Amino acid sequence: MNPRRGPEGLKTRWLGRLLRGMWPDRNPLRRGWDRAETVILGLLLTAFLAGAPFAAHAAASWAYASSAREAQLQAAALREVPATLLQTAPAWNGYASAPGAAPEVTARWRTPDGQAHTGKLYVPSGAAAGTTVPVYIDQAGQLVGAPLQHTQVVNRAELTGALAVAGLALTLIVAGWLTRRALDRRRMAAWDADWLATGPRWSPRR
Repeated sequence: MNPRRGPEGLKTRWLGRLLRGMWPDRNPLRRGWDRAETVILGLLLTAFLAGAPFAAHAAASWAYASSAREAQLQAAALREVPATLLQTAPAWNGYASAPGAAPEVTARWRTPDGQAHTGKLYVPSGAAAGTTVPVYIDQAGQLVGAPLQHTQVVNRAELTGALAVAGLALTLIVAGWLTRRALDRRRMAAWDADWLATGPRWSPRR
C-alpha cells in the first residue's frame, strides 16, 4: 500500500499545498492581493506569538491581585466559630438527594459578642448531635462561605490567563477570516475583470 495515499499522506499533501499557496515566491500567477494576504496572516501569527505571553501574564497578574484583595477583605470581615449540631445527620440517600450532596441538619452557633443563632448546615453523613463543626459568619452572625484560599486565588489567576490567551487567539482568527473574506472579494472582482478582457479572445462568438 502506498503510504502517500493514506490519511497521513493526504494530510501531508494538503499541508504542502497550503504552504506553497502562502509562500511569498515569484509565481507570476500570484497577485498582489495574494501577497498581501500572506503578509497579513504572517503578522497576525506574529502578533499571537508575541502577545500571548504578555496577555497571559497581564491577565493572570490582574486576577491574582484582585482575588488576593478579595481574600484579605473576606478574612478581615468574616469570623470562624464553632457550630453545635442539634440533631444527628441522617445517612445520605442518593435517591433522595443529588449525587454528592451532604445531609442538612440544624445547628447553633454564637457570635463573638455572645448572641446565639440557629440555621441549617451541610455536614458529613451520620454526624452525631452535639458534634461541633467550624463555620464562617459575617458581622451580622449569618452563615457565609469560607474566605478564598491561596489555592483558589492561584487557580483563578491561571484560568484568567488561559482565557486571555484564548480570547486573543479568537480575536486574531476572526481578524484573519475577515481579512481573507475581504481579499477574496477583491480577487473575484479582479478575476471577473480579467475574464471580461480576455474571455472574448478565447471563446469568440460564432
